[in-house]
Amino acid sequence: MCPLCFSNRSHQLAIVDAKTYWRCNVCHLTFLSPEHHLAPEAELAQYELHENNPEDSRYRKFLSQLSDCLVPKLSLGAEGLDYGSGPGPTLSVMLEEQGFRMNIYDPYFALTTDVLERTYDFITCTETVEHFYHPAMEFQRLNQLLRNGGWLGVMTKMLESDTDFAGWWYRREPTHVCFYKRETMDWIAEQYAWDVEYPRENITLFHKFR
Repeated sequence: MCPLCFSNRSHQLAIVDAKTYWRCNVCHLTFLSPEHHLAPEAELAQYELHENNPEDSRYRKFLSQLSDCLVPKLSLGAEGLDYGSGPGPTLSVMLEEQGFRMNIYDPYFALTTDVLERTYDFITCTETVEHFYHPAMEFQRLNQLLRNGGWLGVMTKMLESDTDFAGWWYRREPTHVCFYKRETMDWIAEQYAWDVEYPRENITLFHKFR
């Protein structure tokens, strides 16, 4: 069953490194079979290898791909949530420096669930949605967290071709379990009655306009 739209209309896309990947024929999500998901301890160990540092200019430049597209949409002083902030929260720091009020959430590194009990003018989700084991639940939560008129900024590498899926570096990252096409993002936007924009090939902006 597709973990995003719950359709049973999926087909086997590939078996790579003894792992099975499926493609949903409804929402076009590509997803790893759940039996191949990492155990929490192994997943955490992988995340702890990431060297995310707010003082790293290269990492800031990487994250600015999203912030440069999102900030012009926001009012000064808007309140935001960095969802999936990782071991070295950086985008939230960058946005605070630009005058926005920020909270962070991460199931491993910032498990402060009180931040999930309020709503926000905007939410950032950088290099996170590909880690979602339960994307339907996660996007439903993001919709609930987002105020009317708010923006959700997503950064993830889009799956544009199946030609070299086996060798694709994004697939080889062991914590990546869901891969999105533009058709998938279009499906999500339609599901929640969001507007959607694609300012860059790896950036999706959703607007909850009502």
